[in-house]
Amino acid sequence: MEKYNQTFVSEFILLGLSEHPKLEMIYFALILVMYLVLLLGNSVLIIASIFDFHLPTPMYFFLGNLSFFNICYKSASILSILVTFISRKRSISFYVCAVQMFLVFAMGSTECLLLGMMAFDCYVAICNPLSYPIIMSKVVYMLMASSSWLSGGINSTVQTALAMQLPFCGNNIINHFGCEILAVLKLSCADISLNVATMLVANMLFLVLPLLVIFFSYILILYTILRMKSATGRRKTFSTCSSHLTVVIIFYGTIFSMYAKPMSQDQFQTSDKLMFLFYGALTPMLNPIIYSLRNKDVKSAVKYLLTCTSIQ
Repeated sequence: MEKYNQTFVSEFILLGLSEHPKLEMIYFALILVMYLVLLLGNSVLIIASIFDFHLPTPMYFFLGNLSFFNICYKSASILSILVTFISRKRSISFYVCAVQMFLVFAMGSTECLLLGMMAFDCYVAICNPLSYPIIMSKVVYMLMASSSWLSGGINSTVQTALAMQLPFCGNNIINHFGCEILAVLKLSCADISLNVATMLVANMLFLVLPLLVIFFSYILILYTILRMKSATGRRKTFSTCSSHLTVVIIFYGTIFSMYAKPMSQDQFQTSDKLMFLFYGALTPMLNPIIYSLRNKDVKSAVKYLLTCTSIQ
């Protein structure tokens, strides 16, 4: 029992931007606005993908899933950030921390897989249009989406269980806005080599593998587009997937800048925390805007939905 009391903590203390108190209220207002825009934009995309039958599937089925994950994923982290900014008591219980870590990891892993599957869908639609209805049938894309959910949940369960069973020896101050897994692992007083190894495997499966699918899909898409004789046809074909490519660049650019640093780094710098804010709020806020502006089908569906709402 004595050993248990020395290695178990009942709560964690979140530092956030406590070293820059004047910035906290400014960032609170910015994050709150971005979060509200995130909720509105992604909710509109979800409703449009469900009720507008003019939107072709399965690309927009995946888009609806992606918007849903953006809302759930970012709510799990952003709400904690907002509370950290305005609350004097910056503690979070051990079990709430575990739930938050699980949700963030599960949603993030699933989002990576969905982006890879959307790239594969673009490849089939452009490079094999005649076989598209067969290859991307309803059963297939429903199975692809459900397997993304299941895989993300399994990965998150493993990573969260391994992280939260570590001894912390009373060290419970997290130099971050929430229960970010790298920040929590740095508090442990035990060997975390198993955690690092499993995270490396998870990164290969959920970051690198989808990125390879995206890369080779767009190489083949580009090859197909360049073979087209009509310049108008090339522009129209590429515009079908340009919004997805833009989202992928923003998503992977921010996530690699966050997690490409060595585990040996002792402290999270202020720039790392601000990058986390960028990834946590700005990126998912931009997703519905990008799809609405760069995709004609989505733009028409959103206008149709807003028009019907106004008439009613």
